Amino acid sequence: MAQQTLKGTNRKKKRVSGFRVRMRTKNGQSVIRSRRRKGRARLSV
Repeated sequence: MAQQTLKGTNRKKKRVSGFRVRMRTKNGQSVIRSRRRKGRARLSV
């Protein structure tokens, strides 16, 4: 069988782009803010 081309672990995903990680920096906060403004159902992973 063929392998998946893209694969990641949940822990890594959370560490890189979780909500709490986003809120730590000013830029991350602006990301969350803009996603709220757009009306995203999921703000982060």
